[in-house]
Amino acid sequence: MKRLSNYLLVILLLSQSVLTPQAQTPAQGTTQTQGMGGVSTEKAYNYTSRRTVGIVDAKAPFIFEDVTDQTALKNFKHRSGSPEKNYIFETPSGGVAVFDYDGDGRPDIYLLNGSTLEAMQGKEKPPRAALYHNLGNWKFEDVTEKAGVANERWGMGVAVGDYDNDGRPDIFVGNFGISRLYHNNGDGTFTDVALKVGVARIGWSTGASWGDYDRDGRLDLFVPGYASIDLNNLPPNPADAGKVGSVGQNFCQFRGVPVMCGPRGLKGEGDTLYHQKADGTFEDVSVKAGVSDPDKYYGFASAFVHADDDDLLDLIVVNDSTPKLLYRNKGDGTFEEIGYASGVALNESGREQAGMGLAIGDYDNDGRVDFHITNFSDDSNVLYHNEGGGNFSDDTFQTGLGEVSIPFLGWGTDFIDYDNDGWRDLLVANGHVYPAVDQHQWGTSFAQQMLLFHNLANGKFERVGAAPGSALANAIQARGLAIGDLDGDGRLDAVTNNIDSKPALLRNVAKQTGHWLELKLIGDVSKKSPRDATGAIVYLTTGKLRQRMDAVSGASYASQNDPRLHFGLGASTKVDKLEVKWPGGTLETINVQDIDRVLTLTEGKGLAK
Repeated sequence: MKRLSNYLLVILLLSQSVLTPQAQTPAQGTTQTQGMGGVSTEKAYNYTSRRTVGIVDAKAPFIFEDVTDQTALKNFKHRSGSPEKNYIFETPSGGVAVFDYDGDGRPDIYLLNGSTLEAMQGKEKPPRAALYHNLGNWKFEDVTEKAGVANERWGMGVAVGDYDNDGRPDIFVGNFGISRLYHNNGDGTFTDVALKVGVARIGWSTGASWGDYDRDGRLDLFVPGYASIDLNNLPPNPADAGKVGSVGQNFCQFRGVPVMCGPRGLKGEGDTLYHQKADGTFEDVSVKAGVSDPDKYYGFASAFVHADDDDLLDLIVVNDSTPKLLYRNKGDGTFEEIGYASGVALNESGREQAGMGLAIGDYDNDGRVDFHITNFSDDSNVLYHNEGGGNFSDDTFQTGLGEVSIPFLGWGTDFIDYDNDGWRDLLVANGHVYPAVDQHQWGTSFAQQMLLFHNLANGKFERVGAAPGSALANAIQARGLAIGDLDGDGRLDAVTNNIDSKPALLRNVAKQTGHWLELKLIGDVSKKSPRDATGAIVYLTTGKLRQRMDAVSGASYASQNDPRLHFGLGASTKVDKLEVKWPGGTLETINVQDIDRVLTLTEGKGLAK
């Protein structure tokens, strides 16, 4: 019945020339007609005060402490284009990865940097990405130069995967220009092999994802494309509006104010699927597999994930101001696009949204993976609940995630059990793309506070207030967001990459937390599982509660979470059952005696002694 209703929605959309969404109305504020600005949003909302900065609650618990200035990360400065943001490619840079590059058991941090037109023209030195080695006890060392991962291109997205099954994580960097694949040499250094192995994608590459879609034991790579930009023929510059000779030019606007153009009105870019061959090189199978995006939507985030639990990795792509795509793996090397039929292409009002980031997780512990997607301001983020059978429902407002998110422009987002109670909470990084919003009373701002929602374990979320002086009280210009237990205390921490600014390193200091268990998975290549076990599903049972976690590459916003899987156990002091569905198809049950620690689990061999 659900699938039938989705098909009826498609027919309705095709039969209407004008679609009028039924918008949710905020508790305060008035609406006005939205000006032409190149993005898909709801109606414009005006408020008597800003809703995205300076909102604190003296009674709120202190969850995250900003410890950036106590670490070497304070020296990193992201830079992307001009402060005015006159062109769209100056606004979305900023992926971040949390992963253990050297195998010492401590997750490290890799921050992408942007660039400038002058740098691309060879007129100035380009900004550099940075790799920070985790020394423990919140001390980090900048090892960028030694590691050879400065990128020095306009970095957009990062995805981590052990593509050659040598036991060491490699780094794919999606650039505005030519992308890179940094092969981990195992001695603290990396080598860019993108051209050698065939993944030096040219264009505007964003949030990629690794995954073994054909179950041959080798990771494949999907890279979304955003827009086709000719640097010799740039869109109108809003800085020229009002100048002599500008009369008659078509400047793009947001609420009547000239702003940078895009994405609508710009030529989109197709997506690319690289299949890994037996010799370790890659071939472009995008068209053959049916995932090339012939409509050229503006892709931002992606992930290989088991959306319908048929043992095959499916693929979701989040697009800006165009429908989202969900590809069902047919098992013969091809995919069927079912975005409309599944319910994820549009929101519940039947409208496409300006999608940015993607959180993947089973928030209600029903055994099926759900999606949270961030969007533009004057619109809500969206939560798609997995109903089973490849069908999803938009449960945003009934779960409490709708109205509060409308003034915010969301980017990175992750399901994070910050209090280890066994129910995944939700963290959202925010920041606007138009600096001009600070000059108007639109309820929003350029720098914005992050949003943390506590899972009430009844299908609903509640916003966690920002305690004065806490990281949640700070307004930042966030883009990428990555999660990981950076200090090994069993509480998940976070890091954001902030445009034109230093990053934000968030230490979890929540006091009321439960027991926990973290798993590092190692797949058996001989059984057709990638060495890093990307694509595995783990089910953990404590009492009547059965949790699910998926080993996912990419997602968030063009970022990478620590690949280790973190489970909150609440008050439970033992694990009753642990099941691993390995990427190659083997189902294994493991006897776990220990909790409150990190365990290494190898396919077919059990827990490391």
